[in-house]
Amino acid sequence: MSRLRPSSPRRSRVLSPPVRGLPPSAHSASSGPASSAPPVRYPPSAGNEEAASASGRVVLSGVSVELGGATVLHPIDLDVAAGSWLGIVGPNGAGKSTLLRALAGTVPHGGAITLGEQRTVGLGPRQRARMLAVAPQQPTMPGGASVSDYVLLGRTAHIPFLGSESTHDLVVLAEVLALLDLTDLADREVATLSGGERQRAVIARALAQEAPVLLLDEPTTALDIGHQQEVLSLVDDLRHRRGLTVVSAMHDLTLAAQHADGFVMLDKGRVVARGTAHEVFTPELVARVFGATVSVIDDGGDLVIVPRRPR
Repeated sequence: MSRLRPSSPRRSRVLSPPVRGLPPSAHSASSGPASSAPPVRYPPSAGNEEAASASGRVVLSGVSVELGGATVLHPIDLDVAAGSWLGIVGPNGAGKSTLLRALAGTVPHGGAITLGEQRTVGLGPRQRARMLAVAPQQPTMPGGASVSDYVLLGRTAHIPFLGSESTHDLVVLAEVLALLDLTDLADREVATLSGGERQRAVIARALAQEAPVLLLDEPTTALDIGHQQEVLSLVDDLRHRRGLTVVSAMHDLTLAAQHADGFVMLDKGRVVARGTAHEVFTPELVARVFGATVSVIDDGGDLVIVPRRPR
């Protein structure tokens, strides 16, 4: 997604007590290149169909990326239903972040991407930001900006040019700060945050956009195990309550398996597997793609992928 319009650093406002829960708007399997296989549609979880909005559907048709004359993402077709969570997995350099950047519009790509019923070709930055929010792996943190100012940048697409924040914008800000346990850090400069605190601020800014599609690039990077579970559970809760569509790239296969509905496994820019966690996370496939020896344990329906010493 194109960079949001920055605002001048300023002292954060004194916020009214945050409203707990949702923002006000919520209250009112084949191998080889994907182009050789039909698109896979990942449905929302049971009970989420009514909450899901058609604006959250994501369709990729023959999407490919070339950088420096080399193909880094071979043609891929996907149909991600509104309200579902698609996990993108694969080893380092597989093309996970490139796929997210193509969706966000930050790298040129071949093929077509549709958000809801809107083709992304010709979309302006503000239009795209209302439809799709991004929590990048390595965000740019503006110097001198407080946590409140940084998170409030997520409202840029909703604020008129030369306009100021509305009461609704400030309420959304207060709520996402509370949801990500950042209220007490609201006046802190983002440059002084720890890695985990910074990651939560990045996700808070993305949630503040109130876009129907959320892209997460390694969302648990730098988080301790408690905040990993907390952040992913929060995203999953918001997905079910708001019909939010989530597309995430993740290294931790166990966390991915326990949250996403469906998966695409990439290797060297190609789709090598797609389907449910039980279909994708097999010891044989993980060994072939990641070069790792693992045991896959079914813990009451949740998969746990455990590395073990090769024998």
